[in-house]
Amino acid sequence: VRGYIYDVGFVTGVATYPEYTGRGLMSALMKQALTEMRAAGQSISLLYPYSIPFYRHKGWELISDKMTFKLKDSQLPRKVTAPGRVRRVSIDSVDFLELHDRFAEKTHGCILRNGLVWEEYWRWESDDIMVAVYYSENDEPLGYMVYYLHNDIMRIKEMVCLNQEAWNGLWVYITAHDSMIDELTGNNYANMSIAFWLEDSDIKETLQPYMMARIVDLTSFLEHYNFNSLDKNYRLTLTVKDTLLEWNNQSLALNFNTEGGVADISADIVDTPFKAELSIGTLATLLMGYKRSAYLKTIGKLNADAKTVELLEQVIPREKAYISDYM
Repeated sequence: VRGYIYDVGFVTGVATYPEYTGRGLMSALMKQALTEMRAAGQSISLLYPYSIPFYRHKGWELISDKMTFKLKDSQLPRKVTAPGRVRRVSIDSVDFLELHDRFAEKTHGCILRNGLVWEEYWRWESDDIMVAVYYSENDEPLGYMVYYLHNDIMRIKEMVCLNQEAWNGLWVYITAHDSMIDELTGNNYANMSIAFWLEDSDIKETLQPYMMARIVDLTSFLEHYNFNSLDKNYRLTLTVKDTLLEWNNQSLALNFNTEGGVADISADIVDTPFKAELSIGTLATLLMGYKRSAYLKTIGKLNADAKTVELLEQVIPREKAYISDYM
């Protein structure tokens, strides 16, 4: 996923549009930024919104959540075991950095981190922050935890695991600190509650909308999207409304095939048995897996009949986006 917009980035274009003021100026600046993204080959934009209604009005929509949890030391899991070991490493450890790359390559929505992204990742953290990596019996790194200890509280910034063994191993490591802490708090971006997994599930968990996305180039995004394979070929007419970017405001015919992906996309619309109408923002939340087609139809965000909703349920992957980077 490529293409980010930062709020401060719009300020630089004020002098370019003297004829605009207020909201008109902001729309002009946004359109210019998105136009440049499209020219650079970027098909989607991600951001953390200062105002969800503001960006929603401009075509962005929610695509991920940030979950937090809090539990007492007495609620730490006592029966979990793992065959490997956990070792603390430096923040520039090759094992740590490559582990995130491996995780990102297999995880829907996860951002690949280059040097700049890692610099932002650490920017507001204290010098006391630590990294622990779980290694299998064969000394293969399978998971990591970024955390720090302060005032008898262990705070987990991020926990990444390639499999259940790593998850168990890191929790064994956490529980080993029970004599040092009274409380554990943490961030969870995996879109799954941890309460059920714990022996004592009576913990506090919170759910907060986190990242928003906007499709910059509709045709390019659809061409590169990894749709599920189907039992036979299907043809869908997709009508998208985009009030800011005219090149996205169109109807397209999509041919889904048995090999996954889209066989072809055409502006030549003929009568098809499947038809769907929605906004550019709703399409982003649908394709990124944040909300399903059946729910979007129920709340009036998707105009489609029952058979089209069922097709969309089949062809769109069910994974939700894992995004832990602040952008």
